[in-house]
Amino acid sequence: MVAKINRKFLFSHVKGILFGGSFKQSQVDGIDAILDYWEANYAEKDDRWLAYILGTTFHEAARTMQPIAEYGGVTYFTKMYDPPPTGTRPKVAKMLGNNKAGDGPRYRGRGYVQITGRRNYTDWTARLNASGHDVDLIGHPELALEAKYALPIIFEGMMKGTFTSKKLSDYFNKTKEDWEGARSIVNPKDKPTQIAHYGRTFYQGISYTTGP
Repeated sequence: MVAKINRKFLFSHVKGILFGGSFKQSQVDGIDAILDYWEANYAEKDDRWLAYILGTTFHEAARTMQPIAEYGGVTYFTKMYDPPPTGTRPKVAKMLGNNKAGDGPRYRGRGYVQITGRRNYTDWTARLNASGHDVDLIGHPELALEAKYALPIIFEGMMKGTFTSKKLSDYFNKTKEDWEGARSIVNPKDKPTQIAHYGRTFYQGISYTTGP
């Protein structure tokens, strides 16, 4: 018999605490997609990793549980992320690898955890193709919004530490459980206590049932 996550219990547990007592179908579908990916690829790993990924998605994707694009218009992204003279923050543009006019809006953040900038889209094109995908995120950055690419990005990014060099195993292992510190995997300055609460809530809802 194969143990599977008891999804009925998980959904029931988080619905009232995190989702205001009801789900949109897209939220259900999004959580199911994350659970499916976990069970297909990482079921033997630490459940706290899954819970923190779910909590991170809840925050980063504005509770939609779907890959989203960073909010803002072309003018905003041009100013914030383009290289000079169209952009006004040359250090940020350089850090993001944006070297052409229009790179700012073209390579805006997208995904469950939004990858941003030409450098990240180039890096993830190589990573995804090395793991068996056939995708060009440089030529088609909008593909980062498709779950088949966004899922490996958030899972591998948080497990391997590609976002900030910090990874899930640094905070959840046999001797350590640091829900707040784990925010350093994505953005250490952004609401670590709040996202710890989201992760713990998902973790409290994870139990197992057996099936064929």
